[in-house]
Amino acid sequence: MKTILLTMDSLNRHMLGIYGGKKAQTPNIDRLAKRSVVFDGHWLGSAPCMPARRDMMTGRLNFLERNWGPIEPFDKTLPMILRQNGVFTHMITDHYHYFEIGGEGYCQLFDTWEFIRGQEWDPWVSAVSPPQKPKGHTGRFNAQYEMNKTLFTKDDEYPSPKTFLTACDWLEKNHEAENFFLMLDVFDPHEPFDAADEFLALYETGYSGSEYNWPHYGPATESIDSQNHLINRYLAKLSMADKYLGKLLDVMDKHSLWEDSLFILTTDHGHMLGEHGFNGKSVMHLYNELSHLPLIMHLPGGAFAGKRVGGISQNIDLLPTILEYFNISPPGCIHGQSLINIAEGIHPSKKTALFGYFGKTVNITDGRRTYYRSPAREDNHPCFQYAAMPTSFMNYWGMEGIIKDKGYLNAYHIPEDNMVKSVSGQFLPYTPFPVYKIPCSKEEVKDEGLKYISESLLFDIESDYGQQKPIRDAQIESEMKEMLVAAMKEADAPKEQYERLGLVVS
Repeated sequence: MKTILLTMDSLNRHMLGIYGGKKAQTPNIDRLAKRSVVFDGHWLGSAPCMPARRDMMTGRLNFLERNWGPIEPFDKTLPMILRQNGVFTHMITDHYHYFEIGGEGYCQLFDTWEFIRGQEWDPWVSAVSPPQKPKGHTGRFNAQYEMNKTLFTKDDEYPSPKTFLTACDWLEKNHEAENFFLMLDVFDPHEPFDAADEFLALYETGYSGSEYNWPHYGPATESIDSQNHLINRYLAKLSMADKYLGKLLDVMDKHSLWEDSLFILTTDHGHMLGEHGFNGKSVMHLYNELSHLPLIMHLPGGAFAGKRVGGISQNIDLLPTILEYFNISPPGCIHGQSLINIAEGIHPSKKTALFGYFGKTVNITDGRRTYYRSPAREDNHPCFQYAAMPTSFMNYWGMEGIIKDKGYLNAYHIPEDNMVKSVSGQFLPYTPFPVYKIPCSKEEVKDEGLKYISESLLFDIESDYGQQKPIRDAQIESEMKEMLVAAMKEADAPKEQYERLGLVVS
C-alpha cells in the first residue's frame, strides 16, 4: 500500500481547466484528473501556510486556538501515526518555512526528509553585502531572494522542478517497496512569480514595464498592464511546475504505481491577483479565490476515475483519509473525516466548512452561502493564543512578552489570584498538556490587522460565485450565525472566540 500526498502552495482552483479556468496551461494536472476523483466542494481550513499544514498533519483546525506555529508536543500527527503502524514515511520539499522559527517539528516526524533550497527568502546564498533594490522595481524586493535566484539559470535548476525530480528519483529507487507514505510539498506557484523563459513566453504579450514578480499584500494599486503581467508570471510559474509534475506521473506510469497507490493533489490556499481589488492573502476576506480549493484523489486501480464529487471537504480530512487507506484507526480528537467512502458514494459529506485566519474573521460555508463573521469590537478583544511551543512566524514570544501579557491581563481586570492560571494551564479540551494562554492585541494580528475585514459579509455563491453582491438579509444572516456557532462548538473553539465575534451561545 502506497500513498503520495502532493501539495502545491497557492494553487488557484479557479484558474485550472478542470474547474473551468480558461488560461492556465496545465496538461499534467488535467492528466492526473482524468484517472482520479475530482472534488468540487473542497474548502480551506486554517490559513496561511503553516496553519494549513498543521491542519493536514493533525486532522484538526489550527486557526481557532493559535496563529502560525510549529507542531505542538501534544499533536498526534499523520507521519507519527503511520510510523507507529509500520508505514515508512518520507518528505521532499522546497517549502522553506518548515526550517525557520515557527515551523518546528513537521519534517522531523518523518523517517527521512529532503529539503531543496532557494525559495523566497530561504537563507541560502550568502553575501556580507547583499544587493540593493534597483530603481523602478515594482512590488516587493528581497535581497536574499535576489541572491538565491542567481543560481536558477534553466528550468530544472529552480527549486520546485528540482523537488519534483528528487521525488522521481526516490520513486525509482523505492517503487517496489510496500507501505510507504511520500509527502511531496512543493512551494510553486507561490510568489515570487519567476519561471524559465519558455514558460513566460506561453503568456507574456509584450510587457515593457518595470520588473514585477512579487506583489505587496493589500489593495492592487498597480497599472492594468502591470497587474496583467503579474498574472502572466503566476501562470508561467504554474505551468513550469506542471511540466515537472508530468515527469512524476511518467514514473507512476512506468512502474504501474497507479494500481496500488493512493495519490492526492491539493493546496493550502489560493492567491489573490487583483480579484476584489486585492493582491496576496492574509489581509482581506477569505473570498472564494482564497478559500475554495482544488482536490484531486486517485484511488488505487483507478476506481471511480473521472467522477466529480460535490458536498463539503477540507484539508483536515486528509489525515483520516490516508489512515483509512492504511487500515489505521484515527485518533479521537480530530475534526476531519475520511473521503474514501464519500468518493465511493457510501457516506455523505459534511454539511459545512469552517475556516479562517487566527484572530480575524471566522467563516463558514454550506456550499450555497458563505458568511464572513468579523470581530464585534474594534480592539478585537478578547483574543488569546494557546500553545506549548512559544514560537510563531520567524519569532519567539519570549519571557518579556509573557510578563507583558500578565500586565495586560491585569489591565483587563482579571483578578490577581487568576493571573497564573490565565498564563499557563490545561486550557485545551482535547489534551491534558499544559499550554500558554497568551493575549493577542489587535496590533499583533499579522498583516495589516483588521483594516480590510471590519464588516461581516454574506454571499449566495450559487448565484454570485464571484461574490460581487453581498446579501443584506437579517433572517439569512441569523441562520448563518446559528450554523457558525454549531460548527465552532464542534471544532472545540475557545469560549472567548464567541464573545470576540459577538455571537450569542445558547
